[in-house]
Amino acid sequence: MPSTPRPPAAGSSSHGRESSLTLDRGLALLQAVADAESEAPTISELATAIGASRAAVYRLLVPLAERGLVRRDGSKVRLGLGLLRLAARVTPQLRLAALPALRELAEAVGATAHLTVADGDEAQAIAVIEPSWTTYHVAYRVGTRHSLGRGAAGKAIGLRDEHPGWIATTGELQDGASGIAAPVRGVPGLRASVGVVSFHALDGDVVGPLVRTAAVAVADALR
Repeated sequence: MPSTPRPPAAGSSSHGRESSLTLDRGLALLQAVADAESEAPTISELATAIGASRAAVYRLLVPLAERGLVRRDGSKVRLGLGLLRLAARVTPQLRLAALPALRELAEAVGATAHLTVADGDEAQAIAVIEPSWTTYHVAYRVGTRHSLGRGAAGKAIGLRDEHPGWIATTGELQDGASGIAAPVRGVPGLRASVGVVSFHALDGDVVGPLVRTAAVAVADALR
């Protein structure tokens, strides 16, 4: 005779809620340290920022400090070097997630496709795919940097929610080169664009929607 499944222990659901709340408050604390306007927030300032007691902040800081995400400097709290190790893993994961959409875009347009992210006031290419069937194409290297105010890739990052959702430029970064790019939207904390660059003139009415579709595909892959 099959046994009747036993209900979860009475305290299991409450324990799960407590763990979730602790995680949420720990993340809120880490965000408060990052967002502080002063050089380094104090324990009291952090307690006010997340709506918790000083004792609770002390408890939350322990696991964060153990993982190197924050460090104590007397009564002040600073971000830890452990965040650099986490950040170092972001770019490879962004690149991996974007490659299928970039490859499809490069092959469809016959132009070099790229994912570009904002780094301060600069735009940096972190993933590049060249088309396989063209006679020649733009060699656009990973790591290439330029001002956010120049080139389709940089300008698209700051593009507002407006029609047509993509931007085209010619000769702003390299003589004779044309680019079309669209912003990657809906990924919290990410300022990025997907684009193509070519020595051939690009028909915005045709290529623009393809670039925008690729930007949406990249956003979906990252969510």
